[in-house]
Amino acid sequence: MHDFGVYAVFGVNNPPQRLICTSGSCRVSLAVPPAARQVVLFSSGPWGERICVNAELNDADRIPITIGKLTPYNRCLSWEQWEEETWTDGVTLTVTLEGGNLVKADWSEPDVILALKEFTPKDTAAALNAPREVNGKRKREEKATGDEDEDRVKATKRGEEENVCPNGVPEKTTPVRKVRGQTRGGQRLFASGGGGANEAGDPHGIVGRTPPQNATRTRGRPPKTPTQAAPLVNPSARWGQTLCPIDAQTAILIGGQGARKQFCKDPMWKLCTEDMSWVAAETLAEGPTPEARMGHTAIYDPDSRRIFVFGGSKNKKWFNDVHILDTQSWKWTMVEAQGKVPPLAYHSCSMFRGELFVLGGVFPRPNPEPDGCSDSLYIFDPQLSIWYQPIVTGDKPSPRSGHSACVMQERKIYVFGGWDTPVCYNDMYMLDLGLMEFSAVKTTGKAPSPRSWHGSAVLSDTKFLIHGGYNGNIALNDTFIFDTDANSWTEVTHPQLSLPRAGHCIIAMDTAGRLHLSEEDEEVEGAAGRVARTLLMFGGGDNEGNFYSDLTTVAVEELLSDV
Repeated sequence: MHDFGVYAVFGVNNPPQRLICTSGSCRVSLAVPPAARQVVLFSSGPWGERICVNAELNDADRIPITIGKLTPYNRCLSWEQWEEETWTDGVTLTVTLEGGNLVKADWSEPDVILALKEFTPKDTAAALNAPREVNGKRKREEKATGDEDEDRVKATKRGEEENVCPNGVPEKTTPVRKVRGQTRGGQRLFASGGGGANEAGDPHGIVGRTPPQNATRTRGRPPKTPTQAAPLVNPSARWGQTLCPIDAQTAILIGGQGARKQFCKDPMWKLCTEDMSWVAAETLAEGPTPEARMGHTAIYDPDSRRIFVFGGSKNKKWFNDVHILDTQSWKWTMVEAQGKVPPLAYHSCSMFRGELFVLGGVFPRPNPEPDGCSDSLYIFDPQLSIWYQPIVTGDKPSPRSGHSACVMQERKIYVFGGWDTPVCYNDMYMLDLGLMEFSAVKTTGKAPSPRSWHGSAVLSDTKFLIHGGYNGNIALNDTFIFDTDANSWTEVTHPQLSLPRAGHCIIAMDTAGRLHLSEEDEEVEGAAGRVARTLLMFGGGDNEGNFYSDLTTVAVEELLSDV
């Protein structure tokens, strides 16, 4: 086994060059050859106590163009000139090693290397010629009909935009017999007219409400006025929000859009799971709160006890900012992140070892082009406040938005479904977080139909749930549980999960209190204080003009008993 080293490859035809070795300097800077249009940086050998390798591409004025990081889990980075507008002649690469037995502790000025000897490490192969696709600029292949029709649904005309409100009144059209190979005409994604982000025509009769208990949808009827006296103060009806658990007693609701495309004036709520009560929380936290938005992600890091909010959209405005809520001090901060990440909405965000893994989503394009979908993976490191793109191998998912991603056993991320006009997906992909390799998952059992904007939650170490969503025509109300050990789907039914909805949020968390105790259980001493895993579902819409503000709770053990 050879010693640890960091190597760089400039251009696709050049051999790797060693920058850092065990006995050398811990910081190196060198000029990128003018003819090089790609740079690949990778490590080889055991990391030992080394923490990370920070890398910067700087322009002629030493202003960073892009920033990345090598770690024991992500050992390769790559940059291409077309991705960086400021990449011109005079670019330099600076590499800094942190941790381990550093030979030189003085980092005031790096060692400048003008020429390096070619060096190919033993048993090491750099993936230089892996094909890469330019997001939004490649021509998507026409999908074949036949067996592949079972894995997707064509829902709208090609060229329509993905980022559209899912609760406008659908356009009434005369049924047209579909010809084989022809896309479905007259269907609008969640809206009555064409248009981009939240630009659907004003829907009529949209009212936020709590859905009826019998889960029966009534079309064309105005919602009933609640009759209960002095109801608890609840969040307004909405879709596109996030619900983020932080402990067994608390979850935080952030953002969303309600009736008539109005962004919620009550964007932040605190849920107490002991009695299922809500407290308006926007004024409880100090610092600059995130601007109103939908299609964002919010994820909690239990180690630092912070919530990370990323991305989303508001009308024609798109976000790529990162906001952090410290749940101990209840203070917001906005991160001045380095590196490059595009504005994204309806993406997925997963937490793994303190870093945010952002996959897919919708990104804006200049008019008159429609919005595009991404297939890229971006990672945010909160400690260094940088974005970087790891090299990922294998069979990765096609561009999509409105999909779900579940982290299972701290080793794998399972990606399901999503949308890329005019295709809706029901395929499954798995990202191995150790190998950073994607693979398509072959499943058994009755799989969910193609959908996007569905809800998902991890129920146990080996099972996660998919509920509802939108298939390009209607909101769905079915529920499925996936077993990662058997790679099998099981459809389950539950009366509290029978209402069609999309754009809702579902979480599973360990809750304390009397949520699911029977009368017999309540008589047992200490039963009321025991912790049980609970599924919580909030909000969403039915694509018939109704937005919801209800909170539904279901015992996870009830759902698993049907599997």
